[in-house]
Amino acid sequence: MKVALVILRVDPARGGAERYTVDLGQALAGRGVAATLVMQDGRGLPAGLNAVELPARAGGRLGKYSSVLSALERHLRATSYDVVHAMLPVRCCDVYHPHAGIAAEAIRSGHLKHAGALKRSLSRAANHLNLKRQAFARTEKRLLEGDHPPVVLCLSDYVKGEVRRHYQLPERKLVRLFNAVDLRRFDPVRMADLRQSVRQGWGVGEDRVVLLMVAQDFARKGLRQTIEALARIKDNRLMLVVAGKGKVESYQSLAADLGVGERVRFIGRTDRPEDLYAAADAFVLPTRHDPCSLVVLEALAMGLPVISTKFNGACEIMEEGRHGFVLNDPADVDGLSKAISQLLDPRTRQSMADACRSLRPALSQDHHLEQLMAIYERIIVTKK
Repeated sequence: MKVALVILRVDPARGGAERYTVDLGQALAGRGVAATLVMQDGRGLPAGLNAVELPARAGGRLGKYSSVLSALERHLRATSYDVVHAMLPVRCCDVYHPHAGIAAEAIRSGHLKHAGALKRSLSRAANHLNLKRQAFARTEKRLLEGDHPPVVLCLSDYVKGEVRRHYQLPERKLVRLFNAVDLRRFDPVRMADLRQSVRQGWGVGEDRVVLLMVAQDFARKGLRQTIEALARIKDNRLMLVVAGKGKVESYQSLAADLGVGERVRFIGRTDRPEDLYAAADAFVLPTRHDPCSLVVLEALAMGLPVISTKFNGACEIMEEGRHGFVLNDPADVDGLSKAISQLLDPRTRQSMADACRSLRPALSQDHHLEQLMAIYERIIVTKK
């Protein structure tokens, strides 16, 4: 079987769709599938992974996107694949896998990711003026309203609802496929010995309760609300460790102003999130929008109780009060602080950790691949 995995650019260290695509390519190759990453450009690709770079000669983001679409069409005419699996809107594919949610919904409600009326108003205007985002939406519309629409892989029922809101696709074309976790890499038993050394590197003893956030878009993921919630909990055992690339100065100032500067640690970008999960006691991500947060699934697989929101598709696998807490409102700082406070009880954390680990089989990459391979096989049969 020959499969093209189409993505605009790849840097596995950025996480999200980029890391997923690389991991999927390696996993498919491990099952004997000839998987090729087809992309504009990439960095940090593992050795042995097949890749084709598409020329993007035009300038500007919109020009490069249009140029990549044309280059992709030329490549697909010249190279035969059994399945074309696209992570972004393209003109033709067999599987459309929108990791950030569908483009039409980003135009309709993307501004709601921001807090405050002014920011939302400005974001809404920017969405309608963003030529590349509009081009994504037009390409997606043609793709999904054409005579032969692809199978749409929805990372959650949350995403499936978005698709139904905009497109009249038959149910057989909508498939929920949760993100997968590499259980060999994210193994709480194997990683247990790292806990002490990682915490020592942070200057944190075993008497501290470490709340972990791994994110790139700090504003959307709820970092401000998490710091505010932390400040309401007058327990110096509790601290927050934040990993991810982004501007942290305003958040450092906020923590200092609220008197918790010493209880918030920013450690920057990481290539080994598994080390952080091993050292933490709980995971927090009060996001305003996440189709299916991979870091939440990884945290669950590592036995970390999770606090997130109903706007995160990954929470569909969780049971409220058993695996953590799912907030109805990302802006509910009071509710967030109450949820965090409950995790200060070691018995509660241990009970939830045991429940989280029981989710591991459903989160496995093998389970994900079996479902995906079955989808590929059905597509190949219908194309004959």
